[in-house]
Amino acid sequence: MSVTEKSATEKSVAEKIIVPLDVPTEAEAIALVERLPQVSFWKVGLELFVGSGPSILTALKEREKRIFLDLKLHDIPNTMAGACRAAAKYGVDLLTVHATAGRTALEASQAAAEAGAIAAGLPAPKLIAVTLLTSLSSRMLALELKVPLELPEYALQMALLAQESGLAGAVCSPQEAEQLHQTCGDDFLLVCPGVRPTWAEAGDQKRAMTPAAALQAGASYLVIGRPITAASDPEAAFTRICDELAVVA
Repeated sequence: MSVTEKSATEKSVAEKIIVPLDVPTEAEAIALVERLPQVSFWKVGLELFVGSGPSILTALKEREKRIFLDLKLHDIPNTMAGACRAAAKYGVDLLTVHATAGRTALEASQAAAEAGAIAAGLPAPKLIAVTLLTSLSSRMLALELKVPLELPEYALQMALLAQESGLAGAVCSPQEAEQLHQTCGDDFLLVCPGVRPTWAEAGDQKRAMTPAAALQAGASYLVIGRPITAASDPEAAFTRICDELAVVA
């Protein structure tokens, strides 16, 4: 592989990694963004969005970063549609909703996101449906949520519901990625949290997988947080993960 090819591979791999800004304030978030200039895709979740408001999205757009707005919207169709219409004006790239809100809510959300983007003169955010939180195990699905389906089948049904409702993709654990990729096809995005290098702690993720294995299983994007952001040297940790992924890319 030439130097040019190697550089292109490394850039392509880096663009598949979404790093969460799991901090409570905008100041802390911007400090992390500036410490990791090589990261192009950032996740803004509930803690930061509630704590800082939409100004963090503006700050990221000013720095030409891609944004995964991970709000996991779950409400009645009208409320979800209104939230998606409002979120579209911020120019985010990905926006999460819960598949369990149902077909009517998903279809309304998709239509509203597109309408909101047109009104703002921006590309529409890609709506990504959460199939099942990666903090939940098969046992919890059966005993606590009383869902009679096996976990892989349940995740697949939620992904198919999202696809049939016109959404761009789904959030799933990497353990379900291969089946979902085979069934839903190459154009259906799979965003996978629960990704942990072998040298990092699993934390509260119940269905984790290494970055390389997740990519090979069919993940479109890998959400990798604490192995990078909680590392003593976040830049070195990010580079190490990119190097490991470049081998299998």
